[in-house]
Amino acid sequence: MINRLIEKKISSRMKDNKALVILGPRQSGKTTLVKQLAENTPKKLLWLNGDEAETREILASPTIARLKNILGNTQLLVIDEAQRIENIGLCIKLVVDNIPGVKVIATGSSSFELANKINEPLTGRKWEFHLLPLSYQEMADYHGKMNENRSLEQRLVFGYFPDVINHPGDEKERLKLLADSYLYKDILTWERILKPERLERLVQMLALQTGQEVSFHELGQTCGLNNETVEKYVTLLEKCFIVYRLHSLSRNLRNELKKSRKVYFYDLGLRNAVVNQFNPVELRNDKGALWENFLVTERLKYFYNSGQPCNRFFWRTLAQQEIDYVEERDGAMHAYEFKWKSGRKKNFSAAFLNAYPGAKTERITRDHFAQFISSGND
Repeated sequence: MINRLIEKKISSRMKDNKALVILGPRQSGKTTLVKQLAENTPKKLLWLNGDEAETREILASPTIARLKNILGNTQLLVIDEAQRIENIGLCIKLVVDNIPGVKVIATGSSSFELANKINEPLTGRKWEFHLLPLSYQEMADYHGKMNENRSLEQRLVFGYFPDVINHPGDEKERLKLLADSYLYKDILTWERILKPERLERLVQMLALQTGQEVSFHELGQTCGLNNETVEKYVTLLEKCFIVYRLHSLSRNLRNELKKSRKVYFYDLGLRNAVVNQFNPVELRNDKGALWENFLVTERLKYFYNSGQPCNRFFWRTLAQQEIDYVEERDGAMHAYEFKWKSGRKKNFSAAFLNAYPGAKTERITRDHFAQFISSGND
């Protein structure tokens, strides 16, 4: 059993009356984690699955009386794939506010905003956690750092989805199935997208531009979409935990890029499945992009699992001076350059160091990356 680092944090919130909301990509291990939580509590359990039409029907238009009738003497209510249930926020709110003694755990592979046609915020009524595919640190804890380091190139190609890792030799087919069956499921459920093939084309273009600045205008021209539709689709892809944006840092210099963004995938295996590229790393011309996506995403997993706050950026000027990745932690700047291979060291931009005096700098290569993504970096 591969232990999930976030499990202890979630377990510590089992005793109060707030709902636990666990969000993350499909097939990232949410159901398995919740089953473990349920097994470790003596509470009487009711498990509902939002992928089932019956569950969606019985929780439609919820009222307090109807929910009490459904729950009976239930003490632990689990709603798996809750994002499939219309107005799930209202349903959870009614239980938390009006039915004492019932702990709610809800999982979702997309933000509940997609399902909530009635705006019922759960502010103050929930603890929210993000469970992404397995991390480098979790796998290193499971079978040792040396073994995980030996698997590094495989992770850059096939990623960290549990089902993929647990079936060596069958990675390609399982990733293609995941991409074909689940990639757009939540988006197409709630959004009226007339030409989904253009959405698919957009995802492919984002995959080909991993780690690069992206222009919504250029993406729209390629995919046959206007700027507003591109931004809407990217936002939907973010809410479904397929991609996420990293924005540019702009505070001190006039010529810093102010509204630029990069787009990364939550899992490289899924990214590679989208463009159908599973060649070994050393035979690829996108290894630098894979390496950057890997490090930025593993760093994101570290912050989700540890609960530490951090502002994350990249930095670039109109004069093409750039830094791959910048963090702001406790008011201090930390700048990082990512290189797949060790070699001649490139000096950090003097313009950046002058604009952000006291910033710490570090170059991350495959020879010394583990501390950066597994235990933080001071």
